[in-house]
Amino acid sequence: MQTVNSDRAYDFIRKRILDGDYPPGSALMTEQLSSDIGVSRTPIRDALRQLESDGLVSIRARLGASVKTMDLKEFREACELRLALESHAAGLAARNHTKAELQEIGYAFDAMRELTGRLVKSPQEEPVLGDLRQEDVRFHVAIITAAKNDLLKKEILRLHLINRVVATPAPSGPDPVVDRKERDRRRIDVLASHEEILAAIRRADVAAAKDAMERHIQDIIDNTMRLIARTGG
Repeated sequence: MQTVNSDRAYDFIRKRILDGDYPPGSALMTEQLSSDIGVSRTPIRDALRQLESDGLVSIRARLGASVKTMDLKEFREACELRLALESHAAGLAARNHTKAELQEIGYAFDAMRELTGRLVKSPQEEPVLGDLRQEDVRFHVAIITAAKNDLLKKEILRLHLINRVVATPAPSGPDPVVDRKERDRRRIDVLASHEEILAAIRRADVAAAKDAMERHIQDIIDNTMRLIARTGG
């Protein structure tokens, strides 16, 4: 019963962090969470410790738990780790993928291509932009799965999750600093970089897959750092 309640508390808190209901820096009060979820404080503490292990929560003596925030140094280090691990995963995927896994990567890319085409023609960026983000995640997860290294997959997914919640200084919607024409140009470039990664994996070219993924992730980092500089983040 204790494990069930801990899992219930974990799922409840994690979902609200991911949905943005508990933004970075928000205090996570054990007593309030216990009341909201309908479980005792012990499962809440268990859930918070697990979320701390996931990198989504900080627990400090006498101050309690809060949704994790990152300074610029931590953000840069998380990006560098993701760059190294995900590039390696792309190389492993080129060597280890099955036919079914290659198809899944291809399906995700085809969806991204269709959505990108719709997005650049549409006067409204939402909700197409949200759908495009989902397919982008699907593409990367499919590659990580094809690498066939469970430990590597777990760590990369953890970094993706942290990046989504606490390490992305950009807003959830379109970048307000860059104009629409420039955003669309970037989206076409990003699609081309995904296509390059897919082509290398299809050829089973380990070195090319690693290089293509490294350039793709580095471009994400560079664009994010430029946004931080422009917005004073």
